[in-house]
Amino acid sequence: MPQIIDGKAISAQIKDELKEKVGTLKEKGVRICLAVIQVGNDPASSVYVGNKKKACAYIGIESLAYELPEETTQEELLRLIGELNAKKEVNGILVQLPLPDHIDEGAVIRAIDPKKDVDGFHPQNVGALCIGQPGFVSCTPAGILQLLKRSGIEIAGKECVVIGRSNIVGKPMALLLLRENGTVTVTHSKTKDLKAVAKRADILVAAVGRPKMITRDYVKEGAVVIDVGIHRNENNKLCGDVDYDDVAPICSAITPVPGGVGPMTIAMLMYNCVEAGNIK
Repeated sequence: MPQIIDGKAISAQIKDELKEKVGTLKEKGVRICLAVIQVGNDPASSVYVGNKKKACAYIGIESLAYELPEETTQEELLRLIGELNAKKEVNGILVQLPLPDHIDEGAVIRAIDPKKDVDGFHPQNVGALCIGQPGFVSCTPAGILQLLKRSGIEIAGKECVVIGRSNIVGKPMALLLLRENGTVTVTHSKTKDLKAVAKRADILVAAVGRPKMITRDYVKEGAVVIDVGIHRNENNKLCGDVDYDDVAPICSAITPVPGGVGPMTIAMLMYNCVEAGNIK
């Protein structure tokens, strides 16, 4: 049987550590505040925003919620971000994605002060990760790194394959694994013989966005498999990019869906918020 990497338990551990840290900061008169902006009322976004507010409340971080109508203009949104950038009491700014089609996501991300960019999406923070400088790291890849480390999985010297090259998961994940001295290959839709490349991996990260695409044909015996995907199957049950029942019997460790990578994203967002409170 493989080791089941429990994201719920590890994220709870991180939140408890942060709660203690925030309590210590409060005793020193340091308060931490996250501003969350949501444009429109996309149901999935509303759930995520609600979960972020709950996590803030648990850890002891103040949260400001800005729920803007769908027809909010880009100029209005950029003006609000500018005001929050200028507020000393606001440590982190998060704009919930996706945004309505009439708003340029790139312009919005670039408008956030990099020191308050707790999502880790600003080009300055992405560049810092590329050259090994301090900065905020995108929350999902940062969470995956914690899952591996806290589960006792060695990265240094291992063959690591990332399936997917998105700016939010694939690319930063590859950079983080490289930083930990993994030997990293990034694959994508144009990769030739993807199964053969994936099968070289000691650590396989599936962030492809297609339900149950990764079967045992992609996985080396004894590999560690991290499933970033989250979908609804034909029975409306949650599933990932990995065909769990097919893959689990041959790997050494695997993340389930739900309860694997998902809970870590918010835990690492909270981590980034606490770090933002320490930036002078």
